[in-house]
Amino acid sequence: MKQVVLCFLAIFAGALIGSVANMLIISFSTTIIPLPKGADNSSIKSLEQTIHLFQFKHFIMPFLAHSVGSLIGGTIAAWIAPRNKLLVALTIGSFFLFSGVMMVFKLPTPIWFNVIELTLAYLPMSWIGYRIRLIYF
Repeated sequence: MKQVVLCFLAIFAGALIGSVANMLIISFSTTIIPLPKGADNSSIKSLEQTIHLFQFKHFIMPFLAHSVGSLIGGTIAAWIAPRNKLLVALTIGSFFLFSGVMMVFKLPTPIWFNVIELTLAYLPMSWIGYRIRLIYF
């Protein structure tokens, strides 16, 4: 019973810490790569109306945020989980993948970005987080 509780705790902690990492990168992203003139990212509705102004460089930070969130979340989850570490890490990646798929349907982002993000940012990064846990912790 204790191991089951620890697995759920690992999933919760990984999702929470990965989400915080994701949000921190997103919140500081406009200081690193400013939004295009006239763009507004204060809401989904305003993003829908101004996303056509975005260039390639404006998609780097969201990709990085989603990748790092999955990586950190997968690492933390695999570190805490007493067993089934890969499954727990991939559960974090699946959680973030589901969120990414929901955003694909909400925002009219370019197809190339959707394909790259959905294939490289979530499950592969949580798997790398699992591997990092094996090597360093």
